[in-house]
Amino acid sequence: MSLPRHFRALTAAAVATVLTLGTAQLAAGAPPAPTSASAVTSAAPLLPTDEQLRAALLTAAEIGPDFTEVPAGPDSSPEAGASPVAGCDALRALLNRDPSGASAQGPHQEVQFDGPDGTPMITESLSAEEAARLDADFATVGSAFADCHSITFTDNTGAAVTFSATPIALGDRAGAPAVRLDGNLAGVRLNGYLGIERLGDVALAYGYFQRDSDDSQLASLYYRAAVAKAERTLGVQAGVTTAPGSAV
Repeated sequence: MSLPRHFRALTAAAVATVLTLGTAQLAAGAPPAPTSASAVTSAAPLLPTDEQLRAALLTAAEIGPDFTEVPAGPDSSPEAGASPVAGCDALRALLNRDPSGASAQGPHQEVQFDGPDGTPMITESLSAEEAARLDADFATVGSAFADCHSITFTDNTGAAVTFSATPIALGDRAGAPAVRLDGNLAGVRLNGYLGIERLGDVALAYGYFQRDSDDSQLASLYYRAAVAKAERTLGVQAGVTTAPGSAV
């Protein structure tokens, strides 16, 4: 039995928007990037390119033979199934933001994988931007994850599911913002995890949704794999707030 169509629309919309949390759109009033000649000459090294970010993402081969990569398209975009969000002001504000402008803020790459019959669903993204903006973004995300206790998604068919939200240590670094979501739709148990990690001037964002299970083992396993590959490929340790080669 595959994941219900309307729930796939809900989770796809939610994850697609959450996984752009590394962009400057999240930080209301974030300081603008330096534009003066003196600021440019003293700036940190250039941001990673889209190609470098893409190479740092997990692949279907690395996740396992039961997973397939889902091509980017209208089915994975918020516009494909509008998902009004209610119940948590901070997280709702993040989820309702339009991620379509993310790439305009800086390099950004993302990928989605589906398991057998569409579950579990794993989404990962990498977004690069100037350090001060990332500082503000992480403060915003951390507060939203910590303060949210319940959130409801409703798709364009009227189907709704309310998730309880619980902060969790998803990976090895306790300070990385992450939240566990638990809900029930028409008697089907639904469980998800959202996390974001800092690697210098790159934000790694991760989503994992599953049906008929509330076991966090695989969600944590794939999150750790995503962080480990990004660390190796980008040459920076998780939790570090300065880019490789930045002046101290």
